[in-house]
Amino acid sequence: MTAEPRRTADFDYRLPPELIAQEPLAERSASRLLMVLRADRRVAGADRRTPERASQTGRRDSDTFRQPAMLPGDSRAVEGGVLVDSWFSQLPSLIPAGDLVVLNTTRVRHARLLGTRASGAPAEVLLIHPAADDTWVAMGKPGSALQPGKQVALDAGVSVETVEVLPDGHRRVRFVGASADEAIARFGRLPLPPYITRDPTAADDERYQTVYARLEGSVAAPTAGLHFTTALLDALSAKGVIVSGLDLQVGPGTFKPVEVDDPRHHAMHPERYDIPSRLAGLVEIVREQGGRVWAVGTTVVRALESAAQSDGTIRAGEGETRLMITPGYPFRVVDRLLTNFHLPRSTLLMLVSAFAGHALAMAAYAHAVNRRYRFYSYGDAMVIL
Repeated sequence: MTAEPRRTADFDYRLPPELIAQEPLAERSASRLLMVLRADRRVAGADRRTPERASQTGRRDSDTFRQPAMLPGDSRAVEGGVLVDSWFSQLPSLIPAGDLVVLNTTRVRHARLLGTRASGAPAEVLLIHPAADDTWVAMGKPGSALQPGKQVALDAGVSVETVEVLPDGHRRVRFVGASADEAIARFGRLPLPPYITRDPTAADDERYQTVYARLEGSVAAPTAGLHFTTALLDALSAKGVIVSGLDLQVGPGTFKPVEVDDPRHHAMHPERYDIPSRLAGLVEIVREQGGRVWAVGTTVVRALESAAQSDGTIRAGEGETRLMITPGYPFRVVDRLLTNFHLPRSTLLMLVSAFAGHALAMAAYAHAVNRRYRFYSYGDAMVIL
C-alpha cells in the first residue's frame, strides 16, 4: 500500500482556460454532475460508527452504490472507484429518505470597494468581517495604498482609512464620512472570484447567491449550493430527506493557493461558523438511525469536522476554524460530499482528495477535463459517494 501524498505538487493538474466557467448556466440545476464512487467506502461510510449504528445501514444503502450500471449516466472504472457522468437534476435519486443534507446558508456581502488614492490612482478594498470599535478587517491592493493613516476615497466625503496592518498582512480599516452599512449599500460591489475575468452584473446579484442564503457575511459563495433550486430542495423534503443548514463565513483564503512544498506548513486563514442546536441534534439522530450526513460543499465539511467530538456528534454554537484537511484525515461526521471543481494546489482540492482518496480524486479531475466539464464557481458539480 502506497503512502498518501504530502507534497503540494501532488495536487496539481492542467486545466485549459476555456473550461473555467465565466457565466452561470441559464438554469441552476442544469449543471452536469460527476458521480465518484469510492471502491472501499461505497457502502461503508457509516461503519466507523458504533456497531449498532453500522448494523442499521443496510436499509439505507440501495443496490445503486453496489452496481454502478444502475446509476443514471455513463460509468467508467478508474483506480480506486468508478466515475459516472450524469446531471445535477439526478441528485435526489441518490439520497435515501432519512439521510441528512447540510447546507451553508451564508450570504455573500457586497464587500468589494473601488476607490482612488490621494494621487488619483485606483485602489481596491475587500472587507472581510467587522472588528472592534467600528472597524473592519480588510485586504486590498495595492498594498501601499493601505498603510496606516492613508485613505482610499470612495466618493466626495466618504473614504476608507487604514488603522493598522495586522500580523497576517490583512488591514484593520474604518470608514470616514459614512457608516459601514451606508458605505457598503452605496459603493459595495459583489466580489466575484479572481478567475472570473469580467465585471459583475445585475444577474450575478442573484446567481452568485444560493437560493437559501440568509445571513450576510462571506466574501465568496459556497458554490456547491449554487446548483440547488427551490423545486429540487422541495423534492428532497418530499422524499423524506432531511435538509438543514449552518453558517460558515467564507473568507478570501478559499482562493489562496498553497505555495509551500509541504501542505502542513500552509497557514490557514480563520473562518467563523455557527452551528444551530437543531442541526447538532439532527446529526446525532440521523446517525443513531443509520442514516448518512451529506455535506453540500467543503465549507460544510470544515464546519462539521471542526465541531466534531470523538463519538461523531457535533458541538452546537459559534466557533472559528483553521482546519486544514489533507489525505489521511479521519472524517468523523461527513459521509457524502457534494462539491464543485477546485483550483490546482488549493486546500479545497486537498480536502476532496482526503475524502475520495488521492488517486481517485485526481482521476476524477482528469476525467472532468477530458469530458469538458465546466470548472470553478459557476461550473459543474461532483458528488463523492
